[in-house]
Amino acid sequence: MDFDFIKELGYKALDSRLKRISDRMSHDVRKFYKEFGIDVEPNWYLVFMLLQKKSEISITDIAEPLGYSHPSVVAIVKKMSESGYLIIKKDSVDKRKQIISLSPKAIDMLPQLKQIWDSCEKAILKVLSEDLSILTYLDDIDQELKNESFHHRFKQEYLKSIQS
Repeated sequence: MDFDFIKELGYKALDSRLKRISDRMSHDVRKFYKEFGIDVEPNWYLVFMLLQKKSEISITDIAEPLGYSHPSVVAIVKKMSESGYLIIKKDSVDKRKQIISLSPKAIDMLPQLKQIWDSCEKAILKVLSEDLSILTYLDDIDQELKNESFHHRFKQEYLKSIQS
């Protein structure tokens, strides 16, 4: 198919284009894991990495540095726990708070996962032709949206347009 409507729309479909790229990559990583009999989801990567660094952390301590919502982290942690990769226990001080850590299964699997992630990183570098300038653009977009939400920007533009 030669007609690419999202590409044709350019910046107007930025979110759709980024989502499409993300979906393609996640689909292919999921396909790879399935092909090699690894019961891991692509979106678990960051949680594995964070827990490898911090060893024991709360849901909030996972959500904040990743910029994920609390409910989405709860869903990821639940699935990872059900697959045997996480240990969840109550905080000794605040019983409402859950403390998350890697299970022995996850720790045993880390060397293989690291090898897989390293191969994935190399593949990403090849896709980018070793040009990481896209990260600067993404950093700029991230910062702009932290400075002023897209909701606010969008609403201001809409309100200007209906006043004209």
